[in-house]
Amino acid sequence: MVYSNQVLNWKTPGTYPDHEVEEDAVVHKVFSNTIQPSKVLPYYFKADREFDPESVTITTLITFDRYPVFSKLVTNYQGPISVTIHINDDENRDENLSKLHDMYNSNPYMKEFVDVHVVVDKFDRQFNMWRNVARFFARSNYFMMLDVDFHICTNLQHHLSLDPEARRLMKSGVAVLLPAFEYVDQEDGVDSTTFPKDKDSVYKLVQEKKLTIFHDFFLKGHNATDYERWYKTDSVYKVTAYQHSYEPYVILKKEGSPWCDERFVGYGANKAACLFEIYISGIDYYVLPHDFVIHQSHPYKEETRKQERKYNRKLYQNFQEEVCFRYAKSFIAANTWTQPKADNLKQQCSKIKGFRIAMATFQ
Repeated sequence: MVYSNQVLNWKTPGTYPDHEVEEDAVVHKVFSNTIQPSKVLPYYFKADREFDPESVTITTLITFDRYPVFSKLVTNYQGPISVTIHINDDENRDENLSKLHDMYNSNPYMKEFVDVHVVVDKFDRQFNMWRNVARFFARSNYFMMLDVDFHICTNLQHHLSLDPEARRLMKSGVAVLLPAFEYVDQEDGVDSTTFPKDKDSVYKLVQEKKLTIFHDFFLKGHNATDYERWYKTDSVYKVTAYQHSYEPYVILKKEGSPWCDERFVGYGANKAACLFEIYISGIDYYVLPHDFVIHQSHPYKEETRKQERKYNRKLYQNFQEEVCFRYAKSFIAANTWTQPKADNLKQQCSKIKGFRIAMATFQ
């Protein structure tokens, strides 16, 4: 296997010599909170296109068993995509890398739109680290955190270009999001070419009880989107009922948004923790009125998920307290505690036992 030997060059002022740092050292530091050793290969494949800085890059993560559904995503979106692909550093490593080459060469849109970043290590499911890699190397000012098995059913880029309010909100630094659905009969959710392409068709399928909120057995995951309002509106609107289990599919500004905490490894709470910190930092969530995603059905590794969720549930409880106090301290130090930026934190963190009393000692 061939690894990168690139060197990053820091320009220095005046007559001082430039300073060179090996790429490996920089990348290792950037992702130093992950389980190590881990080898990151940025731009293992790089798209031929130069992307509009104002476009939305889809950031996602896949393993080799998800190549077919990823290829469908690429063909459907035909816009910038930054993907992290994990390769286990085992006896199948080279074979799986060969499969990656086959996948990339099998679809002409890959070479046009997709930047591939490879992570090689022995650690499965470092999801937040993989999310951060895809975002770090995205080549536009905005990115969408999307799970690869979700299908964007509308012409998202076109709709955003026609919605000045949505663009204004994005430029201001807030997050905009797409409601998520899934089919009641999982067999109906296999072929994305049959999915509805507009809101009216979605509503019809919901009324017929063929389509429902994604994971409606766990309403906390998505009900803050307020689907009943979405069915009726033609305007972007603010999420007003956020709670810590909320996991929407969001579009964010690349610069200035918090990164996903890389201590979360495995299933459960990893994305919720990421979105919680984003919200606590002062970034509000707004719902786009005409765009949506639908889950493409596939089997889950339920036993693996059950064990990892148990561990991450405890980690997430502690993480919420840590984030609340960390941001509260920073808001006070920056004299922004009384500004609207701190409202999300006050709303959510006041639910933590002892938070109000502790805050009284800081001020």
